[in-house]
Amino acid sequence: MVQASRRKLIKGAAAAVGTLAVAPQLLAQAGPVRVGYAMSRTGPWTGGAQVSQEPNYLLWAEQQNAAGGISVKGVKRQIELISSDDRSDTETVVRTYEKLMGSDKVDLVLPPWGSNANFAVAPLANRFGYPFLAPTALSRRLVEMKLPYFFLLLQQPAPMTNALVDMLKANGCKTLACIYVDDLFGLENYSALKVALQGSGIQLVEDKSYPAGVKDLSPVLRSIKDKNPDAFVGFTYPPDTILASKQAKEVGLNPKFFYASVGTAFQLYKNVMTPAGAEGVLGMGSWNGKTSPGAKAYFDAHTKKFGGKEPDRWASGACWAGLEILTAAVNKQGLDRKAIREYVATTTHKTILGDIKFTGSENTATPGTVSQWQNGEFEVVWPPKVATAKLNPAKAAWK
Repeated sequence: MVQASRRKLIKGAAAAVGTLAVAPQLLAQAGPVRVGYAMSRTGPWTGGAQVSQEPNYLLWAEQQNAAGGISVKGVKRQIELISSDDRSDTETVVRTYEKLMGSDKVDLVLPPWGSNANFAVAPLANRFGYPFLAPTALSRRLVEMKLPYFFLLLQQPAPMTNALVDMLKANGCKTLACIYVDDLFGLENYSALKVALQGSGIQLVEDKSYPAGVKDLSPVLRSIKDKNPDAFVGFTYPPDTILASKQAKEVGLNPKFFYASVGTAFQLYKNVMTPAGAEGVLGMGSWNGKTSPGAKAYFDAHTKKFGGKEPDRWASGACWAGLEILTAAVNKQGLDRKAIREYVATTTHKTILGDIKFTGSENTATPGTVSQWQNGEFEVVWPPKVATAKLNPAKAAWK
C-alpha cells in the first residue's frame, strides 16, 4: 500500500515537472495572433480608408475575439491588431510594412487602402512572404506583376468597364463623356473604358483628366453639358465624386446615365446629395444587404458597431470577404504563411459576395457590376444575373 502511494507520488511529481517544462511553450502558442497594417487616418485617402477598410478590420478582430479568438488549426487565439496612420503617404506605407514584416515579424498583415499604396507595397509583401488580400486595389499592372502572395478582391478595370458599356449599349446609349483622375486608378479605368467602347456603337464625345485634389470641375462639366451626351462617366475618388455631382447639378448637366465611381457606394454620398438628389446615380458597386444572408448579417453588425454608419456597397464587401478567406485559411493551415498562400490561391472561397476564386492575383469569379441609387439603397442593377433591382434607365432630375 505504501509502495503504491509512493509510485503515485513519483508519477504525480514527474507529471508536474513535465508540465513546468512545456508550460512556457504552451503559453507561447496560446499568445495573441499579431496582425499588422497601416491605414490612412489623416490626409486625402482618409475618406475611403475609414469607410471601406479600417472599420472592417476592427469589427473582424472584435467578433473573432468575442468568440474566443481566431481558430489557428482549431486552437483559439486572440487577435492583437498592430496599426498606425500612414498619413496618406506612399513612403510611409512602405516603411511601415517593411518594419511590420521585417523587424516586428508580425504573424499576418492586412493591406492598406487604395491602388497606389498597394502597388507600392505589393512587391515588399511578396519578398517577405506575407499573403495580401487587397480589397481596394484596382490595377491591371498589379495583376501583370504576377506576385504569388498578392490577391486582388475587387473586380478589375476590364470587367467593370465591360459591364458598364454592356449596360449602356443595352439601354440605347449612343454618346458618352468621361473624366478621370490623373493617377493609376483613373488612367487604367479610362484605358479599359476605351477598349470596352470599341465596336459598341457608343461615341466618346469628350474625355478629360484632372489632377488629384482638384477643387473645381465646373469648366469641364460645362463643356460636357454643351456636348449633351447620353452618359457621363467619372473615374473619381470620393471627394471628387461628390464635387462632380454637386457641380453637375449647379451647371445643369443631367444626362440619362450619370456614373461616378469611388464613393458613390458610400452612405456619405446619399447623405450629402440627399436620397432624392442621389436617385438614379450609377457607380461602382457590387453588393448590398439583399445579396446574401451573410451580407445582411455583416451589414447589420457593421451598422450597429459604428453607431449607424453603414459599410459601402462595393469595397467594404470585398474587404469583409477577404477577412472571411483569411480566417478560413488560418483555421485550416495555421500561421504557416506559405500554406495560407497556397490555400488562398487554389480554393474556391464561400463569402458574403458569393464564390471567389483567384486566377493568379485576380478574382475571376466575381463579375463586373454596376449599381444605382434607388429609394435610398444602392442596388446592383447589372448584370441581371446578380442584380438586386432593375435598372432605372433614365436618371431623375437633380434635386
